[in-house]
Amino acid sequence: MARSERSEAGASPSAKASELKRVLERLVREIPDEEGSGGGECEEGGVAEVFDRISKTVAALRDLKLRRTLSQRLESAAVPEQFICPISSELMKDPVVLATGQTYDRAHIQAWLNNGHRTCPRTQQVLSHLILTPNYLVRNMIQQWCESQGIELPAPQNGTGDVYQEGITQGDRVHLDSLLQKIAFPSMEEQKQAAKELRLLTKRASSFRTLLGQAPDAMPLLLSLLSRVDSDLHPEVQEDVVTTILNLSIHDDNKKLVAEAPEAIPLLIKALKSGTMQTRSNSAAALFSLSALDANKIKIGEAGAIGPLIELLDQGSTMAKKDAASAIFNLCIMHDNRARAVRHGAIPVLLNSIKNESSGLVDESLAILSMLSSYQQALEEIVRNGGVQCLLDIIRENTSERNRENAVATLYSVCWNDRSKLREVREEEDENSSLSLLTQNGTSRARRKAAGILDRVRRFTNTA
Repeated sequence: MARSERSEAGASPSAKASELKRVLERLVREIPDEEGSGGGECEEGGVAEVFDRISKTVAALRDLKLRRTLSQRLESAAVPEQFICPISSELMKDPVVLATGQTYDRAHIQAWLNNGHRTCPRTQQVLSHLILTPNYLVRNMIQQWCESQGIELPAPQNGTGDVYQEGITQGDRVHLDSLLQKIAFPSMEEQKQAAKELRLLTKRASSFRTLLGQAPDAMPLLLSLLSRVDSDLHPEVQEDVVTTILNLSIHDDNKKLVAEAPEAIPLLIKALKSGTMQTRSNSAAALFSLSALDANKIKIGEAGAIGPLIELLDQGSTMAKKDAASAIFNLCIMHDNRARAVRHGAIPVLLNSIKNESSGLVDESLAILSMLSSYQQALEEIVRNGGVQCLLDIIRENTSERNRENAVATLYSVCWNDRSKLREVREEEDENSSLSLLTQNGTSRARRKAAGILDRVRRFTNTA
């Protein structure tokens, strides 16, 4: 599944320390002695780089020791609740704000996102983007509290949540070069092997995603292979390359890099149309990841991704539908993409997903429908496809506050656009008082929209 490609196995602090010590021993052996012997692969001019990596490895070991000490001291201190990460239940070291406004520790929320989740862990809202914004206020408050408790707070991990980000060895670089040479080699067997290994390496280590993104020939070679491979004869190669691009795009610095390659988005869309279900799912996930940047949203929409994504949302596997829904939601933040989604038949597909609770897509579909309801043609399509009753059913029966909010917001737009539907709303209200109840127990936005609809119904009734 697409999400599994983004998972990384955790390791205990002692295991991490052991690994760092092994890295340190290997680096020390690379240093030439005074006679010039030793040094392994350390050539002239590379000594400074080795010392630099030794310094970073020692710093990582020190950081692990500080974290152990911190953990021991926190056991005897009452940590304020607002300083605790909702995911790890530990004191936050680098608090960041998610798209929903919730604050998490960067390493843990980044791991959540890297595992393929597209929702807020606390609110379950679908994320409009994956940008993490530093919460300097909370961070300063945590630092002040730590000082008052005599606790030294370790330096935050890097943006990918990987302590070993800087632990790339010369051997890693040599290995990557050999894999890229195999990708360029005319032998399909060599290309298969290299594509599979790149997929696994970029899945397991964020450091390798960084390294691959920094290799100037990597994207051209991957895209060249993707453009040449016959997906009927070698579907596994297409899947491996698409998934490698997905893994590569998870790293924020690579999103622009991938999208700027002229063939990248068109080839992902081609795989989205013609690949295996797993390939199509991972293509959708890659487009979702890339669409975190507004400039990429425009590129992806203009390249023709909306139609194939809606088809996947309608006909794909459960996981593929989830990936497609996430990509569609992100892309439709841009107004032009909303029009494209409606033209490609998004409304009936979304309504079917909402009506079919077993689809597991009610939350995502309502969020997308609410966004599209700002578009005139979408409102007409909602009415034409029996959407009013569907929305009323959600308001009356669904237990999710967010779903009821999205449903009533969409219904508000429909009623404002088409007065004839007020009669249907009034009949529902007379029988079940669904909107009146929502004005009392809904979210603030839901209460406001429900009150607006009721006011419009009353005026309609008085003039009828």
